[in-house]
Amino acid sequence: MAELKLSESRDLTRIERIGAHSHIRGLGLDAALEPRDVSEGMVGQVAARKAAGVILHMIKEGKIAGRAVLIAGQPGTGKTAIAMGLAKSLGQETPFAMISGSEIFSLEMSKTEALMQSFRKAIGVRIKEETEVIEGEVVEVQIDRPATSGAAAKTGKLTLKTTEMETVYDLGGKMIEALGKEKVQSGDVIAIDKVSGKITKLGRSFSRSRDYDAMGPQTKFVQCPDGELQKRKEVVHCVTLHEIDVINSRTQGFLALFTGDTGEIRAEVREQIDTKVAEWREEGKAEIVPGVLFIDEVHMLDVECFSFLNRALENEMAPILVVATNRGITRIRGTNYKAAHGIPVDLLDRLLIISTRPYTKDEIRKILDIRCQEEDVEMNEDAKQLLTRVGEGTSLRYAIHLITSASLASQKRKGKLVEVQDIERVYRLFLDVQRSTQYLMEYQSQYINEVSAEDVDEGDANAMVSE
Repeated sequence: MAELKLSESRDLTRIERIGAHSHIRGLGLDAALEPRDVSEGMVGQVAARKAAGVILHMIKEGKIAGRAVLIAGQPGTGKTAIAMGLAKSLGQETPFAMISGSEIFSLEMSKTEALMQSFRKAIGVRIKEETEVIEGEVVEVQIDRPATSGAAAKTGKLTLKTTEMETVYDLGGKMIEALGKEKVQSGDVIAIDKVSGKITKLGRSFSRSRDYDAMGPQTKFVQCPDGELQKRKEVVHCVTLHEIDVINSRTQGFLALFTGDTGEIRAEVREQIDTKVAEWREEGKAEIVPGVLFIDEVHMLDVECFSFLNRALENEMAPILVVATNRGITRIRGTNYKAAHGIPVDLLDRLLIISTRPYTKDEIRKILDIRCQEEDVEMNEDAKQLLTRVGEGTSLRYAIHLITSASLASQKRKGKLVEVQDIERVYRLFLDVQRSTQYLMEYQSQYINEVSAEDVDEGDANAMVSE
């Protein structure tokens, strides 16, 4: 008889993925916008980080709308890391949209529409509205359930108090459900929106802090509200202009944001929304929060996109545009002309340019230490020194790639630490750009080549190696 195989069961854990910039927490600046040597995952690039700090300060002051910044530097010098640090330092409310130059051409819409949607994702609207709120400490919740299910609706009473008054409210079915969903009990301080009936738990009352209840470390204690139970409060909602566009241009409303079916949005819809937002601003109901649009690999855009950016930056509701490129003098896509960074001169003239420089040996060592911590890899001192020399001779990215693979090699031989032999092993297994180019030059005749060996002169070969 065949043996019965039991189905395998596994614990589901939260997926934690370590990205290339997951160690970046901010720009690593002090209160005077001076860069710390190693802080918030950032190492070196002192001048570039200081310049980014000034931009950050201008964004927070709201004095830089419509400006544009270019972060230019060699590959692997931390351009995207600075942009990510800028995004983390801005906080939650400031919108930050991030796209790559090549994305514009792969979307199912025109290039200018894709850029316009990206621009509007980076512009926030802070909408203020007044609402009636009942706020107080729960004294007692009484819910009367009928003896037989379905015979009658649930009824109940809720007793709320402030420092000055106490009131009993009769509860209907929806409110009883909402209280049950929020797990409201006596001693909680709650706020009830009179219009929507939404219940928000503000915390536990300080008067109940000595009760011997089972409480987690996240339990928040608040004072019992004073004054009257019923108050008028100002509620602030933060949305982006793109979200308002989508909600108003699709029949399924805000569900279109989740399905991803945004499509092209008509210009009339945007004009109506801009007019309405302008009215709200005049009435003091809303304010515009210019965010940041980061376009990586900006040299991938063509001349039509660049001319659109020129015009879009002059709009009064433009976000801060931050672009990055690693190109030198190169052809502007869509033309036969060459320009610095592959960007037309008229747009380049509008950009504040921040340049990044290659990392020193000490900085490479510090970055590798941070990445070892991030990837949870323990490495001895000799291995770190060797990896630093590898990073100095090849590239920082190549050295970072070797950390995890060396850790796997160490596990294979059942070692507790990553040692020099593990680094040497993976160095032999994986080629860097220089060794790969050298190999291609030696065995060129055995590959299918678009150009013959005679066409590749020594200067081109050196250029390939330096890339």
